Order: sequence, then structure tokens, then C-alpha cells
Amino acid sequence: MKLFPQGVVRILSSGAGLFAFLCCTGRVSGQTAPGSYSRPWHANAEERIKADAKDFRDLRFRVDSARTYSLAELVDVAESHNPETRLAWERARAQAAVLGIARSELYPVLTAAALSSTRRQEVYLQTRFYRQTIQNFEAALDLNYTVFDFGARSGRINAAKAEVLAANFAFNDVHRQIIYRVEHAYYQLLNAAGQEDAARASLSNAQAVQQAAEERLNDGLATLPDVLEARSATAQAEYELQAVLGAEQVAQGDLATSLGTSPTIAILVQPLKELSIPDAIADSVEAAINRALTQRPDLLQQLAQIRSANARVKEARSTFYPVMNINAQPAGQSLYGLQQTFPWGHTAGLTGGLTLSLKWTVFDGGARRNNLAQAQANQRAAQAHLDATSDQIADEVWAAYSNLNTAFRQRQSAEALLEASSKSYDAALDSYNYGLRNFLDVTAAQRTLAQARSADVLARTQVLSATADLAFQTGDAVQPTATVP
Repeated sequence: MKLFPQGVVRILSSGAGLFAFLCCTGRVSGQTAPGSYSRPWHANAEERIKADAKDFRDLRFRVDSARTYSLAELVDVAESHNPETRLAWERARAQAAVLGIARSELYPVLTAAALSSTRRQEVYLQTRFYRQTIQNFEAALDLNYTVFDFGARSGRINAAKAEVLAANFAFNDVHRQIIYRVEHAYYQLLNAAGQEDAARASLSNAQAVQQAAEERLNDGLATLPDVLEARSATAQAEYELQAVLGAEQVAQGDLATSLGTSPTIAILVQPLKELSIPDAIADSVEAAINRALTQRPDLLQQLAQIRSANARVKEARSTFYPVMNINAQPAGQSLYGLQQTFPWGHTAGLTGGLTLSLKWTVFDGGARRNNLAQAQANQRAAQAHLDATSDQIADEVWAAYSNLNTAFRQRQSAEALLEASSKSYDAALDSYNYGLRNFLDVTAAQRTLAQARSADVLARTQVLSATADLAFQTGDAVQPTATVP
């Protein structure tokens, strides 16, 4: 049995301990997957992220709580402060930088280098070695330029141009979507506020009916079940009012979020009664569809993608042809030399070279052919995607146009219903007070009036919401001459 010296054993023990420590450290501090799927995962890294979250500054703006905002002002606020517009803008700027990179290929690449080196060696001459020292100072330029490439660079540039257009249209489409979300949230808030007014009016009517029933009970002209029914109707009206108040708070949060601020901030908006509600559509559905097919940003984005696909096909075809490059490398050189038993020597001059190269890929195992086939398939896919999107847009405009016409008709019906229900309720309550109608007739008229008030508010806001939806589907919302409905 061979024994190791004590020093060797100590070294081996120390090395084993260090190896174990490194393994344990790597296991603890390394980022690994959770040990089990049955419990939440917590680690030291989570605590550091939580600490970073505490230091995160809330950069969202604050609205003026004393100011009443119109819809146009809300849209301006959202376009300026919603983070999605900044995200789309930065993406468009990044794509513009990609175009700049592609255009840079049209120019030569010039690099400069300066170097200094010292080299010492023993040189054998005749029967002995001589120590030799060479000191070199050199400044060099390297000029590289592609003379022609049969359209490869122009294909990349045209593709980058088209992708910049696509990014710009995507930026416009983000604005279109944000405008629509603000409009939708605004009209939802107006509907909730209108429903609150209607619910309060219905509660007042229910309280009036309850008071009339209790007075008639005291006079011996009504029964206790009538009073209990009236109290139940009042409680039901109070319940419905609380539900409406909750929906109004949710609508406030949705509007604040669409603006890019905290949902806890209350925003005063222009009320429904101050808005002008249209009663007809200015143009035909054919005109609306044609307008959408020429100005919808998402459709224009796909047209730009087709241009990019065409340019990629051109770039792929260029790989079947040769590429000619020219390279120039002028350099100024200064050499100092010292050889044993001799004094320092020096020489200086201009060196370098000029190279003209023609590179042509003869065989690549089908890579170029398959790249071209891929580019052509992407070209056809982009065209098919455009056709499918065009059909979808036409259907969306048709649906929005039909919904707006329906909203116009519903508003007319709601106005007539509200007028008739108001008269019916007044007549039923008066007749009940005179003993000519029973209590069930009064409560039925009161419920019908409450429903008519709610339907009237909903019908008015639906007209505005459907108008905004049609502008969204046609792309009118982001046109320079478009006005916010």
C-alpha cells in the first residue's frame, strides 16, 4: 500500500474542500428551476426584484381634478401620455436606424490603425549568433468597397424602406386603437352616469309610490300588502342604484387607464346632455368600405410588408451572380534596427497594396435556390394575408355600419318609449290617488318608466359609441381632417 506524504494529503484535502465549496456555492447562487411544481417558488433573487420594485418611480402624469375634459381633450391626453404610443414610436425609430444601416452599404468602409512593435531575436550569421532588435512604427488605412453586387444592397435597402413604412403605419394604428379605447371608455362612463341619474329618478318615483300607499293605508283606502309591495319596490330601486354606482366607478378606472394614468384618479368629463348626437350617416356603406380599404393603417402596414417581401426576393436572386470588391491598404512605415556590434539603422516609406476581387459562388448545395424559394413563398403569403385582411375589414365596416343604423332606430324607439312611459306613470299614480287604479297598475307603470329611462340613456350612448366604432373601422379617427365624434 502506497502512502502519500503528509503535505500531499493536506493539499488534496484542501482541494477537495474547495471543490465542494464551489459546487455548493454554484448550487445555491445559480439560477435554477423550481424544485417542485406543487408550491410557489421563492429565492433570494425574488427579494432583490421586490426591492427594485419599491424603488420604481411612478412616472404617470396627474390630471387636473378640477377641470372638465371634453372627448377631444381626453384623446389628446391619451396620445401624449399612454405608454403604448411611446413604445410604437421607439420601434419606428429603431426601424429607421435599420434603414440607415442598410444604406451605409452603398459607401466604402474606411478603417485606420496605428501600431508599434519591438522584436528581438538572435540571428545566425556565418559561425556565430548576433542579437538583432527591430522597432516598428506604422500607420495604416484599410479601404473596402463593393463595386457591384447585382442588386443585393438595393434589395436590402428597399426592404428596410418598406419596413420603416410598416413601422410607421403600425405607429398610426396604435393611435387609432388608443383613440377608440378612450372613446369607448368615455361613452361607457357617460352611460353609467346617465344610468345613475335614471336610477335616482326611479328611486324617487318608487319613494313617491310608497308614500302614496302608506298615506292611503292610514286613511283606510289601501291594504298592508300594497304598502309592503311599495317598500319592496323602493328597496329594489335602491339596490339597482348601488349597482349602477359600482359600474360608474369601474368606467372611471377604465377611462383613466386608457389615458395612461392611475385608475384611482377621478376625471371630470363633459356630460351626455351637452353632446350633439347624430341622427343619420353621411355616406353609404360602399363609400365607407372603400375609404377603409385605402386608409386603414393595419392594411397599409401589410401593403408595406408586400414591398418588403418583393425586395427580399430581389436580394435572394442577387446571390446567383458575382460580387466585385476593391480593397486598398496604404500604410506609412518607420523601421529602426539595431544589430550587435553595429549602430542603429532606420528606414521609412509608404507601403500597402491594392486588391480587386471577384467572388462568385459556383455551388452551395441548393442554399441559394431554397433562399429564393423561401422569399417567393413569403411574398405570396404576404399577398394572401392582405387579401384576407381586406375581406375582414369590409366585414367589420359592414357590421359597424349596420350597428349604427340599428342604434339610430333604437334611439327613436327609446324616445317614444320614454315619453309614453312617463305619461302612463303619471296617469297611473293620479288614478291610484283617486282610487281609480289598483296598486299593481302603479308599480307596473313605475317599473316600465324605470326601464324606459335606462333604455333612453343606453340608446343615446350607443349612437355615439357606434359612430366611434364606424370611425375606428374605417380609419377615419387617425386622418388629418377627421373630427372626434
